[in-house]
Amino acid sequence: MDFRRTKFYRDKANGKLLGVCSGLADYLGIDVSLIRVLIIVMTLIGGFPWTIIAYFVTVWLTEDKPRQLQEMDGDETRFWQGVRTKPSVSLRNVKSRFRDINVRLAKVETYITSQDRRLSKEIDNLR
Repeated sequence: MDFRRTKFYRDKANGKLLGVCSGLADYLGIDVSLIRVLIIVMTLIGGFPWTIIAYFVTVWLTEDKPRQLQEMDGDETRFWQGVRTKPSVSLRNVKSRFRDINVRLAKVETYITSQDRRLSKEIDNLR
């Protein structure tokens, strides 16, 4: 099955009714309780039938969250929530991590290819 990590899905596993509020909270990276309270307030203020209609239209138009996405750990979930909400920040963080890895790799290469490593190895062999 083909799925995207940045798409909105209903989260029935963590939902109360049909998973719309839980899916929205997961998509936006905020607490599901806040979404549920906002839905209730919108229902009371904005008119009862429109919120209910919008809720069921959302159920009809969206897919259930795929099992592969439900099995993600917390760090991976937070990363993809960040990609959805602030892609430029996520890209900057990934670039920064790759730069750090590149610097560390360069240090390892320098250590491995330097003469001091051979001297250290010879000293260790004498022990």
